[in-house]
Amino acid sequence: MAWYRVVYRPEVVTDLATVEKAIAQRILDKTKWLASNVENLRHESASPGLPGLSKYAVGEWRIFYSIDRNEHLLDVHMIANQKELCR
Repeated sequence: MAWYRVVYRPEVVTDLATVEKAIAQRILDKTKWLASNVENLRHESASPGLPGLSKYAVGEWRIFYSIDRNEHLLDVHMIANQKELCR
């Protein structure tokens, strides 16, 4: 099984800047876990209108990512609080 590298979009740094440090670390750890388990997980689509974009829940937070299987990359697009998404 191939390992996937994690790539963070610049917006993710902005997203995490507002998050409590312990929670931000938990989210970053979970992205690494996702990358090491890409082949073993069922990836939930973020939205029918956004093919290829998946989401993963970490408490109240959501990690939005895409997978490039050819390059073995887990590309993290955004991290958002679920409450903010529902507004």
